[in-house]
Amino acid sequence: MKLTQILLACALMGLMISCHRQDQYQGTLITDRIQYDVDIKSPDPDFDWWVQNIEGSKREVFIRRVMDAAYEGKVRTFSYFNEPLTPEQGKEIGFQADTLTFQRSTPPYEFYDTVVERRINLQDITRFRFLEEWYMDPESFMISKKVIGIAPVLRRYTESGELMGYMPLFWIYFAENYPK
Repeated sequence: MKLTQILLACALMGLMISCHRQDQYQGTLITDRIQYDVDIKSPDPDFDWWVQNIEGSKREVFIRRVMDAAYEGKVRTFSYFNEPLTPEQGKEIGFQADTLTFQRSTPPYEFYDTVVERRINLQDITRFRFLEEWYMDPESFMISKKVIGIAPVLRRYTESGELMGYMPLFWIYFAENYPK
């Protein structure tokens, strides 16, 4: 009976040791800052579904969680130029109000203003910009990455509908020492 208990205790200890998670960022620091964009919605419908893509319902949940956290002040948000944003400013991310002046088509042809409010369409967020630290284990050549920050990125179009470029909305930093 005691031998069974000892073997069971040894097996449990072995299991606990093998399941112990070591610091995944071990190794030699390759760079403490690397920034790049990752498409999360494929720009080409002919690609396989998983190429430059997160499956639609998962992508929508991911984007909604990030945006809600920013809007509600649950995460530290910064402008693209690393100025801290208050929760109130976070609620204004992606909101635009324009006042347009029109002239009536009937006499006395007076001018009037109309306020047009626009919120970003979350479907327009097709990329995320990542800021990471990269490490490499010199023995195994395994590379690990530590995400320091993310920025949702919008496609921007000209009035004629041509792709003008990409615009990061804001940064969310996970490391306390960022932005430096």
